[in-house]
Amino acid sequence: MMGENSMVSNLKPYVLVVSLQFGVAGMNVISMATLTKGMSRYVLIVYQNVVATLFLAPFALIFKMKKKPKMTFLVALQIMALVFLEPVLDQGFTYLGMTYTSTSFTSVIANVVPSITFFIAYLFRVERLNIKQIRGLAKVIGTLVTFAEALVMTVYKGPILDFFWTRKTNKHVNNGGATANNHWVAGTFFILLGCVAWSCFYILQSITVKRYPAELSLSTLKCLAGALQSTVVAVAVEHRASAWAVGWDSRLLAPLYAGIVGSGILYYFQDLVMKTRGPVFVTAFNPLCMIVVTIISSIVLAEKIHLGSVIGAIIIAIGLYSVVWGKSKDYSTAAVPELPITASQLSVAEQDAHL
Repeated sequence: MMGENSMVSNLKPYVLVVSLQFGVAGMNVISMATLTKGMSRYVLIVYQNVVATLFLAPFALIFKMKKKPKMTFLVALQIMALVFLEPVLDQGFTYLGMTYTSTSFTSVIANVVPSITFFIAYLFRVERLNIKQIRGLAKVIGTLVTFAEALVMTVYKGPILDFFWTRKTNKHVNNGGATANNHWVAGTFFILLGCVAWSCFYILQSITVKRYPAELSLSTLKCLAGALQSTVVAVAVEHRASAWAVGWDSRLLAPLYAGIVGSGILYYFQDLVMKTRGPVFVTAFNPLCMIVVTIISSIVLAEKIHLGSVIGAIIIAIGLYSVVWGKSKDYSTAAVPELPITASQLSVAEQDAHL
């Protein structure tokens, strides 16, 4: 029984983070379909966070902890900073860059997030690294391979591949093709800005969830604060009353899916994994999202699949495995202290445990 519980506990972070990537992939495709039909990205972000708040709030009230952690001024500031990074900056710039390029290209550029997150996490001592150990070297090599291949895929596309599900869609012209060609560089820049904000969000989130270890309540508060901040931005920028209209189409489906899955459930999954595995582990699975988005967008949005994307996906998968392997070794050796514990240190630890 103990062995089964241990196996389930070890598999849980992987199941959650893989589910997270599939959820993000679906959100990107549905959001792109809505944005190309003219829905304002500012309004989409507002509706997304409102839906997420309404979805999470009942669960936070029902399953709240008997002894909730104290909400301090510092935690409140961190929550406000979190939602400014994501959704205001991250989603705002990413949606803008996506409309200038494509959904699959956006998911490719998003593969730099693990590298940026690893670098920032190391600077702020959130991520452990010992280059002399094999697991440390594996994490460095994996992030460098992922980052380098993402850049290569930006400049190299290769010939269009004809899969059985793209034979009909490749005959059509993508709605955003002309815009993507004219604003490709600007779109890439905006996506990169979103990636930096996304990485900073992950780092700060890993710190906040340890200060306020009530995942459902924290996710609800982030969605509520995100709705308030994004509403201020949308009201200031979007002056057309028609931009706030929704209908029985993707303008309703996108906010519902993005709110319930993209923000509500995924925020909760992120907090659960972040609490035990850290930000680098979560972002290391981003290449999986790229593969899923590329396939779905080629079917739904008629986006073309290039040879460079397929080759890059294979190489990025190797880098992903290297990072995940290094992270797994961190936790398999975490229980073994590198230095002997003295009697005084043991006494201090016992006193802290009773506080």
